Amino acid sequence: MQLTARPFSAAASKFACFYVNPTTSVTQTQTGNTGLAVTQLETYIATDEAAPFSQVCDVWSPLYRSQTLPTVLKGLAGDESLMRSTFSVAYDSVLPAWQWFLAHTGGKPIILVGDSQGAAILIHLISARLDRQPQVLRRLLVAILVGGNLQVPAGKTVGSTFTNVPLCTSATQTGCAIAFSSYSSEPPANSVFGRAGQGTSLQSQETAKAGQQVACVNPAALGGGTGDLDPYLLTASQQGLKEPVHTPWVSYPGLYSATCEHGGGASWLQITSLAGTSDTRPVVTEAIVPGAAAETGPAWGYHGYEFSLTLGDLLHDVAGQEAAWQTRPH
Repeated sequence: MQLTARPFSAAASKFACFYVNPTTSVTQTQTGNTGLAVTQLETYIATDEAAPFSQVCDVWSPLYRSQTLPTVLKGLAGDESLMRSTFSVAYDSVLPAWQWFLAHTGGKPIILVGDSQGAAILIHLISARLDRQPQVLRRLLVAILVGGNLQVPAGKTVGSTFTNVPLCTSATQTGCAIAFSSYSSEPPANSVFGRAGQGTSLQSQETAKAGQQVACVNPAALGGGTGDLDPYLLTASQQGLKEPVHTPWVSYPGLYSATCEHGGGASWLQITSLAGTSDTRPVVTEAIVPGAAAETGPAWGYHGYEFSLTLGDLLHDVAGQEAAWQTRPH
């Protein structure tokens, strides 16, 4: 199947997105958190992940004092005090932006979007605040939490971390969460994602293991089962394209499928390449998180790519949920 060019068009919307970006400082630094100066990488990531949501909502993206990658790696390696203190700095720097967002969006329905550290921030925000604020929960259309290790009781859609925000189980459900972490096979024992009470769960203070599992909602099939993914990738990030592409984004239809899997104490979004031997399109691997140090690898799965691999599906999901929202009394 040939590469498909994907055009971009922003549209006015009755919905408001609050997007929190992933880790943006990947080099060695003397500080545990970033400053508040806009960097080239932050601009690139916001363009890559947040800008496409302008098709379905007004996007608000706060600059915040995110944990640096070296700090996160030290925390994952066992420095729990460092993990807690630097995460608190990051979370506390998001809160004023969140309050401003609530006050300046005119009561619009809300879509929360977070990737990696951004997802961990939003998980903690929902748990600590939204779960106890009925007036804000009534505005929640969906929370998209990619690579944040949201935890639920084994076999259930709500509980543990959230009390009033269940996992999405249908294309027309609202007030729910789409959460997943992706691998090509069962996550290893030392995985950063997919296993309750370890890895990135520690960022959002989800430390319990017994009777819990990491949430998995397939964005390509909210009702369950297997679905083909609709990647949404910046053309500038794609090297060696065989055909000229003149749009900012491209997609590779029919190149990947996804399904939620559970086994060996883990839960994950299984991403499978459907490329045949004659398919020349690029296929991602679990080798590293792009731009990161050598400490990353199989334990991270497809973490560096999963947002882009599923972005077209997420946009489709939000559009469907918005349509369902507008047909119901509120």
